[in-house]
Amino acid sequence: MKVNVIFLINLVATWYMVGLIWMVQVVHYKLFDRVGEAEFARYETDHSTLITPIVGLPMLVEIATAGMLLAFVPAGIPRWVLVAAFIAVVAIWLSTALVQVPCHNRLTQNGFTQADYQLLVGSNWIRTILWTARGLLLAYFANKLMA
Repeated sequence: MKVNVIFLINLVATWYMVGLIWMVQVVHYKLFDRVGEAEFARYETDHSTLITPIVGLPMLVEIATAGMLLAFVPAGIPRWVLVAAFIAVVAIWLSTALVQVPCHNRLTQNGFTQADYQLLVGSNWIRTILWTARGLLLAYFANKLMA
């Protein structure tokens, strides 16, 4: 596979996640506190089940291609850019595994709690900012490659 194709796949996966994370942050999570206590555990379970395939494959593609780009650096992109982009995607995965997934698990097990809800929404800004920064960084260098 050509290195520019790997870069393009990484760029597309990242921007897919940028759009998705902003929708989740600004719309979807903001509605969690309107579901109602009696229905919330079921709602949260359904949310987790339904969103996993939507985020799982793109996240795997993104981290795999970001790792490949460390080994196969496209001409015209400084290596530090790809290292920074890889660190950002690893930080996103760590935030997901260590903060957001445990919040979702507690919300499923215990039902809606204001503390877990606030932690989920507040901590999700980590991923929102990192994905947006990755997307902008990659877009900037995609533009340079097309020039």
